[in-house]
Amino acid sequence: MTEVIYIGQPAIVVRLKRNARARRLTLRLSSVDAMASLTLPPRISLREATAFAARQEDWLRGQIARMPARMPVKIGSEIMFQGNNTRLVAGNGRLVALGAEGIVINPVQTAARLRAFLKTEARNAVVPAAEAFAAQLSKPVGRISLRDTRSRWGSCSGAGNLMFSWRLVMAPPAVLRYVAAHEVAHLQEMNHSQAFWDVVARLMPDYQIHRVWLKKHGAKLHRVDFSS
Repeated sequence: MTEVIYIGQPAIVVRLKRNARARRLTLRLSSVDAMASLTLPPRISLREATAFAARQEDWLRGQIARMPARMPVKIGSEIMFQGNNTRLVAGNGRLVALGAEGIVINPVQTAARLRAFLKTEARNAVVPAAEAFAAQLSKPVGRISLRDTRSRWGSCSGAGNLMFSWRLVMAPPAVLRYVAAHEVAHLQEMNHSQAFWDVVARLMPDYQIHRVWLKKHGAKLHRVDFSS
């Protein structure tokens, strides 16, 4: 269970992360979900951590106030889809479809329908990309899964299972392919050494352009709110 503390009124939730290698208390605010986290070195008590966070309350509230607002999913709004700003247009059918005017979607349960559509489109794009890159390395791929992750765009397990964020389908297709190449490269180099990046470059020579795009614009993809 995640350990949390509450600061001020209205309360700011601060997640605690205990790290045996940390040398000092470090407070961070996520650009994705505006969640505060406090890294604790060994032997720091909960009382000390709470006091430290309380002294940073004004800074935290100022940072949170400057965070870009969440973008709700609703008819008439725009989301990024495959790198393009795409309008959500009201439709009557059960299926979600990409039309000339934008993404045509039933106004009932719009967010849930759109989330399912994006997840399907992401799978249709990332699975063949990952399999093609793996074939170039003559490496077998395990299970490929899609999740709505916050801390990473993809991962590769020691068993060769790959995970990707389905929100990647909102990015330009080449960015999605870069993440696929990145995770597949871990099938050969389970690290981020120069040898690993050499494998990524072999799979996708211009990967750095797409890596920069993701660093610059990735938070915008996470700000789309599918909870409504």
